[in-house]
Amino acid sequence: MKMHPAWLASALLVLSVAATPALGGQSEPRNSQPADALAANLALPFASDLTGARRAPVFAWIVDEAGARNVWIGGPDTPAHPRTTYTGDEGIELSEPQLSQDGRRLLFVRGGDAEFPEASAPNTGTAPEAPEQAIFVADVAGAEAPVKVGLGHGAAFSQDGTRIAYTRKGEIWLWSGDAAARRLATLAGSVEDLQWSPDGGQLLFTEQRKGHSFIGLLDVERRAIRYLGPTLGQSSDPIFSPDARQVAFIQYRDPPADLKDSAASFWSLRVADIASGIVRTVWTAPNGKGGQFAGTRGRNLFWTASGHLLFPWERTGWMHVYAVAAANGGAPRDLTPDANEVENFTPTPDGKAIVYAANAGNLDARQLWRTAIAGSKPTQLTQDDAFIFRPVFGGDRLAATATDAQRPAHMVLVEGMKPLGPVAIASSYAKPETIIFTATDGLQVHGQLFRGKGPGPHPALIFVHGGPRRQMLPGFNPMHYYSNAYVRNQQFAALGYTVLSVNYRSGTNYGRAFREAAETGRGGASEYRDVLAGGQWLAKQADVDPKRIGIWGGSWGGYLTALALARNSDLFAAGADFHGVHTLVRSGDPSLSPDAELKARELQWQSSPMGSIARWRSPVLIVHGDDDKNVDHDQSLLLARELTARGVPFEELSLPNERHEFFRYGDWLASYRATETFFARTLKARK
Repeated sequence: MKMHPAWLASALLVLSVAATPALGGQSEPRNSQPADALAANLALPFASDLTGARRAPVFAWIVDEAGARNVWIGGPDTPAHPRTTYTGDEGIELSEPQLSQDGRRLLFVRGGDAEFPEASAPNTGTAPEAPEQAIFVADVAGAEAPVKVGLGHGAAFSQDGTRIAYTRKGEIWLWSGDAAARRLATLAGSVEDLQWSPDGGQLLFTEQRKGHSFIGLLDVERRAIRYLGPTLGQSSDPIFSPDARQVAFIQYRDPPADLKDSAASFWSLRVADIASGIVRTVWTAPNGKGGQFAGTRGRNLFWTASGHLLFPWERTGWMHVYAVAAANGGAPRDLTPDANEVENFTPTPDGKAIVYAANAGNLDARQLWRTAIAGSKPTQLTQDDAFIFRPVFGGDRLAATATDAQRPAHMVLVEGMKPLGPVAIASSYAKPETIIFTATDGLQVHGQLFRGKGPGPHPALIFVHGGPRRQMLPGFNPMHYYSNAYVRNQQFAALGYTVLSVNYRSGTNYGRAFREAAETGRGGASEYRDVLAGGQWLAKQADVDPKRIGIWGGSWGGYLTALALARNSDLFAAGADFHGVHTLVRSGDPSLSPDAELKARELQWQSSPMGSIARWRSPVLIVHGDDDKNVDHDQSLLLARELTARGVPFEELSLPNERHEFFRYGDWLASYRATETFFARTLKARK
């Protein structure tokens, strides 16, 4: 694989299967680490949550190494190093790293669940008491232990870095360093997107309530709250104008269940004058394509020094970035007309251009591009030998998250593609092949093929991702869950399994029509057509044994695994179902008539694995954490009960106190080993 010279010149951390990386950038064995390829490659350092200082070329990010999580600091003039010294597979998350604008101070959250920060505290390490969710602050250049600010999350530095605002259970707190934190306000909902006004006098935030949200302003000294343009819908992504006199935000609502394909306009951009409270609509999405709001995987609204509001819109059927004048609106200009799908974007520090991650020219890739807001031909900033995600500025320097077929997520300076820190490598991994096959209704489906090692015919597996708003790529994924799944698929291939990872309809990065395909999920499970087509494609391959095809996946992938076994045990001889959904039946939609709701419930049942469970014959491994906040553990209790009653063979792995994305490395390893053992018995040993 072609590499940038700067990558070759930098120190790459090369791991043997019996070694794990040392934080200092050297490779050294660690006796406590099991000496096998699955364990070693799952333990490779995984970097995430990149952030940069606004006025200094300093970056911070989180590294998870075999469950030990630490915050790292680095930059072009700052050698990368861990700023925290946490050890062991404790099952305690680190999240929300943030730097002060001058890059001298760091804050982060330890404990809790970053996806559900207001939920009960997880205790995946089964300590006598659940670890608290707390905010810590530290000097970037120091070596002293971080100082606990208080219990909570969602913290924000003031402009001068001397004060920290944060939230906890619907409260807003303030810490100044010279005394204990004090509570400023108690709200009816939960607080998100907390940010300081440039003068430090007010806090801007989104308040999530039941079925709707408001944009709020809190006067710090007077402790007075007011809401800007509250509506009967959702308000999101608030942002101050450059002169701090106005606030822009996105207002939207979702279409009703029986008119989910409505072409009406459901969203707009609004600007509130802070002094008067007057709110005006700058722009409203026209009816038709893009009339329903869909955002990127990041912030969705920016206000530039040039007076433009930047936002995503799917008018073309693809996610592009548009600019509109904040003062008088008008027709938005498409800044990324050739991008295919923009995944996230950010303005340059001077406010004259944007940098964005997109799959222009290759739907199964991800690169960074730059284009001027005033108008210009986009310039590709990165090359096609790696996948580059999530651009972040630190001062005037640009960094991003990078992966490829052998290197899990790590941070790089985009100029020269110089790694910010050590880079791990799984040197035995071959790049999966990108393939395209056709479902029974004619839809083209993309996937990645991991060819089994050794002589055939091979047992084979379908892998189905979760979400379902996801896209798998032929390399390590920037999400930890799917980075681990990539390791598992590569190790399956090393054991002789041919694995096809299917990017089924309702996933992302193939356009709105693909993502919002008709009759998916509880509306008819049309995405299963793609999974079935993938299994049938495998069965036709000359080096695959059609009688030894299995399927595995988690979350929505667990749902599709269970659906495959329930509907097509004739094709899928075994499956591993991680925290899957087994009944999709919901009730109580107030937008449906009683008759319409009965019909909807019947369709939901038929779209569920439970709707076809009488035909289920193949063995299955069921894996679920019993503190899962995404998919209730009851879904797997239901399945185990029903399979028992019908005499269908299954194995089970229940993980006490675990969440949806397992917090403990040991639980990932145990569940993946159980999956390997299960398929060895049910697929590999069969002839």
